[in-house]
Amino acid sequence: MERICEPEVMDGEEQAKVYAHADFAEENQGFVNQFLAYYPEVEEGTVLDLGCGPADIPIRLLRSRPALHVVGVDASGPMLHWAHEAVRQAGMHDRIRLLCGRFQDCRLEQPADAVISNSLVHHVPNPLQFWYAVKTLARPGAPVLIMDLLRPDIPEEARELVERYAANEPEQLQHDFYHSLLSAFTEDEVAAHLAEMNASRLLIDVPDDRHWIVSGHV
Repeated sequence: MERICEPEVMDGEEQAKVYAHADFAEENQGFVNQFLAYYPEVEEGTVLDLGCGPADIPIRLLRSRPALHVVGVDASGPMLHWAHEAVRQAGMHDRIRLLCGRFQDCRLEQPADAVISNSLVHHVPNPLQFWYAVKTLARPGAPVLIMDLLRPDIPEEARELVERYAANEPEQLQHDFYHSLLSAFTEDEVAAHLAEMNASRLLIDVPDDRHWIVSGHV
């Protein structure tokens, strides 16, 4: 199945609200747990979160590593509205800085000490721009953890995944999940992107039936 791109920015107010209020606790905590397990040495410094969404992952990360700071970048103004509210409620406005803008335009005063991203890559028309940003915004040798959806072989498999994992979710979320699966990359495509960017220290893994994970050091 060929990739069918979806919009790069989730900028609808209702769409952002539904996403921000969805229960991704298990998935987001799982992502954070993987970061903690892979990189126990990262106890201080700045973590860059590309496509931070409503900031649930940065908040969860800082609860486990209180000496860290996070810079969260997202191009969706409506999504960052909910991120600011979540950060305020968590009392972490002094440790989480939120930037509204495309990651392609992101500039940091200092290179990040680590880079994370969950579910951004499938929104990107040109994935090489994403991997270039990861390499250029991080200090040399910085740890990286990137997770995203895995494109099925046929649309019917995408519909089965929606039914399996999102049958009880709001219609908007089911719609977005299906189209995100169609817009995602396969394992072989991600491996080819990493090879083209000469990112040989980054390795790809497929932990389940709908995700790939890239980890390592840039």
